[in-house]
Amino acid sequence: MKPPANRAPRPISLALQGGGSHGAFEWGVIERLLEEESLEIAAVTAASAGAMNAAALATGLAANGREGAKASLAALWRASSNADSRNGTVFGDSSVWTSMLRPDWLKDSPAWRWAGSLGTTLSPYEFNPFNLNPLRDVLEKIIDFDAIRAPTALQLYVSATGVRTGKARIFRNEELTVDHLLASACLPTLFHAVEIDGEPYWDGGYLANPALWPLLYADTPDDVLVVSLNPFERKEVPRSPAEIMDRLNEITFNASLSAELRAIAFVRKLLDEGLLKESARSHYRHMFVHAITADGYLGDLSMASKFSTEWAFLTDLRKRGRKAADAWLAAHLQQVGVASTVDLKAEFL
Repeated sequence: MKPPANRAPRPISLALQGGGSHGAFEWGVIERLLEEESLEIAAVTAASAGAMNAAALATGLAANGREGAKASLAALWRASSNADSRNGTVFGDSSVWTSMLRPDWLKDSPAWRWAGSLGTTLSPYEFNPFNLNPLRDVLEKIIDFDAIRAPTALQLYVSATGVRTGKARIFRNEELTVDHLLASACLPTLFHAVEIDGEPYWDGGYLANPALWPLLYADTPDDVLVVSLNPFERKEVPRSPAEIMDRLNEITFNASLSAELRAIAFVRKLLDEGLLKESARSHYRHMFVHAITADGYLGDLSMASKFSTEWAFLTDLRKRGRKAADAWLAAHLQQVGVASTVDLKAEFL
């Protein structure tokens, strides 16, 4: 949809969760939003894989606007894939690649079970003493950090978890380097803590997945669209050890986001019911909250699949993201700038 000639696109902020290769779902969401000319992405707060998407988005926008952003996101995920091309056609029609789309194909493999066992007995300082991380090469190849640090760049807020302090740290455009992105995506069972200015950091998803509070205090749009990668609800009760750990991880990585949404809902209640003194009201503003959640789109996938970087799987996630964004746009586009499309009171109070 093109905005009327006399109307500027409506600005929104994105809040992108982390979730390993499931971040390709966000790739699809962002790509579809970029095609909606009546919207403009003006700020992004993100963690882990979400931070990678945010950096690629900012890189592409700086280079060539919306089309540049779409190309940069595609390049990020293509470079992250361990797939091969055959005569210009990715994978061909082999049934092997079709099997890769089974949600539990990796979870059922002996290699995954061995890796899980390894993580409980050896630390990355022992099994990965040289701290090899292929993501560093990908980011250095795809992300233009000079463009991200420019004053005109898309506003970015990247979260990481302080190992010694136990506090969330938010990194902003002017300080971002490849190390900051790696810190935001540092799973402590796989990689050494990333040191920045002498402080070690782990994955931002533990304490801010993603952080919403920077959007409350910065000059950002009143509308924020949360894109989650971890289902909030499950119909089935987990029973096997793997299922229990999967659900525990989902709850853990959703906890900080749920807490922040609960806080926003509480402030909204105070504002709506006139329970704040006039002097205090000026310190708060109404935020219109929207959400594209993993529920209904990623609920059939296990935690193990977050480590799959097969191109067929990543492009399937992208398609799911585009479908989810299509549904959200059809249902809620007209409410942007007008009202929340998430009932915060019902969901979080």
